[in-house]
Amino acid sequence: MGSVPRVVVIGAGIVGCSLADELTGRGWTDVTVLDQGPLPLTGGSSSHAPGLVFQTNSSPTMSAFARYTVAKFGPLEHEGRPCLLPLGSLEVATTPERVEELHRRQGFAASWGIPAEVVTPERCLQLHPLLDRAAVLAGLHVPSDGLARAVGAGAAQSDRARARGAVFLGGQRVTGIQEGGGRVRAVVTGTGTFPADLVVCCAGFWGPVLGDAVGVRVPLLPLAHQYVHTSPVAGLPLRAGTEAVLPILRHQDRRLYYREHGDHLGIGSYDHRPIPVDPRSVSDSATVTAEQMPSSLPFTPEDFTAAWTASRHLLPALRTASVASGFNGIFSFTPDGAPLVGESEQVAGLWTAEAVWVTHSAGVARAVAEQLMTGHSSVDLRECDLHRFDEVELDPQTVAARSARSFVEVYDVVHPLEPRQAPRDLRSSPFRPRQDALGAVFLDRSGWERPHWYAANAALLGQLPAAWQPPEREAWSARWWSPAVAVEAWRTREAVAMYDMTPLRRVEVTGAGALALLQRLATGDLAKPVGSVTYTLLLDEAGGVRSDVTVARLGEQRFQVGLNTRGDEVWLRRHAPADVAVRDVTGATCCIGLWGPRARDVLGALTADDVSDAGLRYFRAARLGVAGVPVTALRLSYVGELGFELYTGADTGLRLWDALWAAGAPHGVVAAGRAALEALRLEKGYRAWGTDMSTEDSPAEAGLGWAVSRRKSGFTGEAALAARSEAPVRRLTCLTLDDPSHVVMGKEPVWVDGAVAGHVTSAAYGPTIGRTVAYAWLPAGLTPGDPVEVQYFRDRLPATVATEPLVDPGTTRVRG
Repeated sequence: MGSVPRVVVIGAGIVGCSLADELTGRGWTDVTVLDQGPLPLTGGSSSHAPGLVFQTNSSPTMSAFARYTVAKFGPLEHEGRPCLLPLGSLEVATTPERVEELHRRQGFAASWGIPAEVVTPERCLQLHPLLDRAAVLAGLHVPSDGLARAVGAGAAQSDRARARGAVFLGGQRVTGIQEGGGRVRAVVTGTGTFPADLVVCCAGFWGPVLGDAVGVRVPLLPLAHQYVHTSPVAGLPLRAGTEAVLPILRHQDRRLYYREHGDHLGIGSYDHRPIPVDPRSVSDSATVTAEQMPSSLPFTPEDFTAAWTASRHLLPALRTASVASGFNGIFSFTPDGAPLVGESEQVAGLWTAEAVWVTHSAGVARAVAEQLMTGHSSVDLRECDLHRFDEVELDPQTVAARSARSFVEVYDVVHPLEPRQAPRDLRSSPFRPRQDALGAVFLDRSGWERPHWYAANAALLGQLPAAWQPPEREAWSARWWSPAVAVEAWRTREAVAMYDMTPLRRVEVTGAGALALLQRLATGDLAKPVGSVTYTLLLDEAGGVRSDVTVARLGEQRFQVGLNTRGDEVWLRRHAPADVAVRDVTGATCCIGLWGPRARDVLGALTADDVSDAGLRYFRAARLGVAGVPVTALRLSYVGELGFELYTGADTGLRLWDALWAAGAPHGVVAAGRAALEALRLEKGYRAWGTDMSTEDSPAEAGLGWAVSRRKSGFTGEAALAARSEAPVRRLTCLTLDDPSHVVMGKEPVWVDGAVAGHVTSAAYGPTIGRTVAYAWLPAGLTPGDPVEVQYFRDRLPATVATEPLVDPGTTRVRG
């Protein structure tokens, strides 16, 4: 690869054009953009996209993408016309539930730095006079949202990229991608071969077709989404020289959105059955017009009947109008609704940026450009990682079912804990029969069924001491929660509990170069004796926390590494030399977290091995025989209590569970779920990667500077950390809510001295301390005792900065 690599971008839609502009603007000018259609109207999704840019999202990453799109498109013009009309947006509520959701969304906007206001019905009518005042209960107004002209924005960016040296070629149907030595080498089309050091696939809903050609799975489902143009509508505030004046409008209770087209309205609807489209059946076309293009399918009027009735109810002016025309436009949906961004595991240099809507296009393009050029994105890409789905989630039927569900839920009010409806039971631990018998309530993550709490423990509520009684919850925080969680936490703190930790991803790293690999990637010093366990961080090139891991040295050349995501595994494989093997052992094994002050008593009754503090010290590993079951025991705890992580084969897991359960009975053992674990780990101040910290954060900011060894050098991100000589200006800060009855959920804005100063990452009611614990990113100058407020829906709840950890600051319990 030369000093300026040759980059080939496949797809000249809004993402491909944005990426070419971002790369050339940063000095990488050897960029070729190929598209199978004509330019600039290629016939893909960008060619018919309605262009509504709503920045507010529950995801900070998606909001950051949208904010950059607004900032970039705002000053752009093409052929004398602006590429973004700063009209603002209005989301209306027609039900009480939606009113509360608008307050929650206003909280998201405040957390991510987007000015927004929940407004009265009268103000809604002032902003959008076509509304029926009687139908509207409230609205969310975001003044900085707008209407993007996708084709114009793409053309304006491609013009800038061309001026810097980029080449754009239409009529180039990609037929193959050449590779050699594990790297991408060229892109082949029907007219020639284009040498490349880096290839980025921005082909939209055709992405899976190209992926199949090179063995890269692109888990998305193209779905048809209805859009209609009405006949002229009376009362529209027409203004010469512009196509729209009113704010872009969403009626999410009926899954509808609206925008102006001069004298009439455009209406987009998700209020119809999912209509999947096989991308292989959608051919390219040498001729594309605004009325006819491959991504625009024939309109099915029967699917629009309910949407038209709801639209005429909300906007009475439509009662004298009609549907003039319509089409079913193809868009990409993924199983979780987020884009797909990342480098192929199989072919180095082959990147994907798919399932990206106009709203997020410039933001995603900037992130990809940063990744290509520096190895670090200024925005956390965890939620968009191409490798975030486990193998079992990549089955085509599962991808189709979950992506269709993403379509259905695109405007729904979705609780942060709400599990997917289907498909379920993709993966379960060997303990499932016992969990079912105890009334486990399961939530799913990465295809695993994970007990959140056990209904059987509700029978012990009468034994719960008064100090441990949980407060009554309001309706939102009471969803996917049970008072049984308090019982499970109490027994963990006072006796012993069994936690199913099987879904924790773990790999074995073996070979002559295993230690050298891990030393190069991790911040901690892993050159320790066999039996040592180390908590450490994986950083990216800029010193951001890309993951936290636990490494157990089980042999001279054998390590067990506890990971967070499949992306971590891909990261290890990508950097592993030929003499190192990285093997996922998660499905072949299982794990029980045996935690609580009686944990050693339970385990000791089942083994002849020494599990005393002297025999198995804190952060040490050992092979044990437990009731005849071979076990790898790690003296660790994620709840701040004495205990062990006990690993065995999946075939002997149930036997291990039964033995521990029987031995634990005299000590009051209970099965405990993730809800109790979350509460207890927050009380102890343990971080959760992806929630509390990400690549946007340094170890020092996250309170994890101690996990960076001063005894070693040469690890990824070391130089970037050394360059950060100044003290952090923001820190992950522990808060407690002043009123014991108040509960928050996470992502809420935090107010300091009358202004929003940060946001909550994790939060849960702390049963040991009798009040809610929240961690939040806040200015570093705050000190324990300082008052703050956490905005929960429409209320500001008093809270106080606290010294952490809140429980067992001397760490005597966990070392017991």
